[in-house]
Amino acid sequence: MFKRHDLAIINRSFWPTGLTIGESLLQLGEKTINNNKSVVIISQSSKNLDRISEESGRGKGANFKACISRSNSSTNMYYRIFDLLIFTFWVIWSLILTRPKNIYVSTDPPLLIPFVVFLYSKIFRSSYVYHLQDIHPEAGKKIIKLNSIILAFFKKIDGVVIRNASSIITINETMRNEILDRSKTKSHIYLVDNPTANIVDNIKNKIPGFVFLGNAGRLQRIPLLLKSIKDYKEKGGTLPFLFIGEGIYFNEIRKLSREYKNIKYTGLIDMNIANDLTTQYEWALLPIEDEVTKYAFPSKTSSYLSCGSKILSICSEHTSVAKWVKNNNYGINIPPQIKDIVDTFFKIENGLTFNKKSVDRNYYSIENFVYKIFSILFNKHHV
Repeated sequence: MFKRHDLAIINRSFWPTGLTIGESLLQLGEKTINNNKSVVIISQSSKNLDRISEESGRGKGANFKACISRSNSSTNMYYRIFDLLIFTFWVIWSLILTRPKNIYVSTDPPLLIPFVVFLYSKIFRSSYVYHLQDIHPEAGKKIIKLNSIILAFFKKIDGVVIRNASSIITINETMRNEILDRSKTKSHIYLVDNPTANIVDNIKNKIPGFVFLGNAGRLQRIPLLLKSIKDYKEKGGTLPFLFIGEGIYFNEIRKLSREYKNIKYTGLIDMNIANDLTTQYEWALLPIEDEVTKYAFPSKTSSYLSCGSKILSICSEHTSVAKWVKNNNYGINIPPQIKDIVDTFFKIENGLTFNKKSVDRNYYSIENFVYKIFSILFNKHHV
């Protein structure tokens, strides 16, 4: 029972619920096992992962350590913190039992779990790769208001974790620069794009309209987007809108969908179905708060590109997201003002054309993502 595992994969969300990152991490575990290494997967789940993996023939040989998931993005903040504390103790206990030599840890959840991994690595002389999909606490301070002393403390804690990692993974140059400026780390920083679930086919004759896929949370400018859509509809706009996902604003989205017949809301659905629906629409909505773009990059971008969607980002022109959309010819950026958003909706309705740059979907595939992460963990390969 106390034999040291070669790798621990720590991530709160996991397969089969998380069909993109969860599937990716499951495949990472399977690849590790296929290379004659032992792996423990530490996560939260409302399902029995041992039973499901056996029934589906997946993850054979992996040691699943999953505690019960008690919260999601729509749950009360205090209950989510309580759930995080439970998961933290679960991670500590699981690490002590399995004593992994190498650890993959991400920012799901941020700060506390990576710091636990840092402490473990010092005590048990292991190494860890730290995947910063978001940079905290900055990325979350618009959600949880922190005073300057607590904010500085969390930044210092995360700086220690970053400096002691064997390698760092993040998404783009802007985030890499923030990590370097804040932590002064000497660890190599790899840039790895988020993966997306496999897309069966792209539809050539797409529905003229807009789709939003993902979390309808505090950082996605949902109130601004909904006000703009309502204004557009009240002025006679005819293009349809589809919202897929969940979040704190799901009630407002559902209410708007009941007011207008060509505004639809599916709620949270299977990711493969969500991608199939996204593929049908010509434009994909990408609203995001300006400040957050220095510390995070929307994960839905990979799905949008793989679905062949033209991206309509809503943020200021100086942000990394706006520059990414425009410089790569992936779509159009709109300043975060109701008038500008509504005007663009009408321009598209009246025949605005845009030839989006074609994308190699294999680049955003789960298989490519797994190859890169495995190479960083074991081969120290510069991807």
